[in-house]
Amino acid sequence: MLPADSVTQRARISMPTSCCSSTSTASPAITTAFPIAVMGSHVAPLGLSFSEGGSWSGGQAGAVIGLHGSWNRKPQVGYKVVFVPFADGKPAGAMQDLLTGFLDAEGNARGRPVGIAIQQDGGILVADDVGNAVWRLAPAR
Repeated sequence: MLPADSVTQRARISMPTSCCSSTSTASPAITTAFPIAVMGSHVAPLGLSFSEGGSWSGGQAGAVIGLHGSWNRKPQVGYKVVFVPFADGKPAGAMQDLLTGFLDAEGNARGRPVGIAIQQDGGILVADDVGNAVWRLAPAR
């Protein structure tokens, strides 16, 4: 079984000096990453931007993530842009699809999201390295 792709939060963990040596004065510490959003294997979350909320999220803050996908997995996964709602700095709901359709009926990539940017007006820019395009998601006018 392959490990899942995830979005992580870095943390520094210190150990008490008493656990290491009676003569040691320094506390050993390690830096590690804790998963805050698990997405499954091979989705390749390459683009990420945090949003304070927009009409597309019902005003909820969260992470907009471009899932680049993997060419060597069956069934293919990724190939979309998702939203993970956050509250108090942590995921607060299920991952929701925002933009799909990057694979055609035969499974060929028509695009692969690789970069995400949130505009001041709430629009979402998605860089696509297969379609050689930048897509813009915006509310209907």
